[in-house]
Amino acid sequence: MLIGVISDTHIPERASEIPETVFKTFENVDMILHAGDLVSLDVIDALKEIAPMKCVQGNMDRMYHMELPESEVMEVEGFKIGLNHGEVYPRGDTQQLKYIAMELGVEILITGHTHWSFIKDLGGVLLLNPGSPTVPRLSDPSVMLLEIENQKIDTEIIKIGAPICKSLNFQGNLEKV
Repeated sequence: MLIGVISDTHIPERASEIPETVFKTFENVDMILHAGDLVSLDVIDALKEIAPMKCVQGNMDRMYHMELPESEVMEVEGFKIGLNHGEVYPRGDTQQLKYIAMELGVEILITGHTHWSFIKDLGGVLLLNPGSPTVPRLSDPSVMLLEIENQKIDTEIIKIGAPICKSLNFQGNLEKV
């Protein structure tokens, strides 16, 4: 099974739309998992046109009164996968994320919240974060592909555009030099 993983789209609050590259990257997936901070239900409608999807509530979704589950647990090809926004502080703290995985009873935990991607194996728990395709934090815009087949897990972070740093306009600063 091929799964498209995405998080922190923040549409239309911080970005106007999902980049077209995301749709091309996900065109052959069997399922899409969104780890929260959609901000608008239009994101669900757009992604459901590609494949069935599940999503969870992020901290910004609560602000917009979106009623989504805090966590989802599913079994795919014999692996228990948890989906949670990963709202821990400091952001991306792997020990706290591992505890969320343990509470959910999953071997794979997909989270967002950091706006940067990572794949980390913490002794029995695989932590996956696709980053953000629209508002990355000091990283490239990205999504993730997760393939589970024949009891094997393969994950890949997919860069879907050029680096973005809206708070520090590097390109503008370079032009002045």
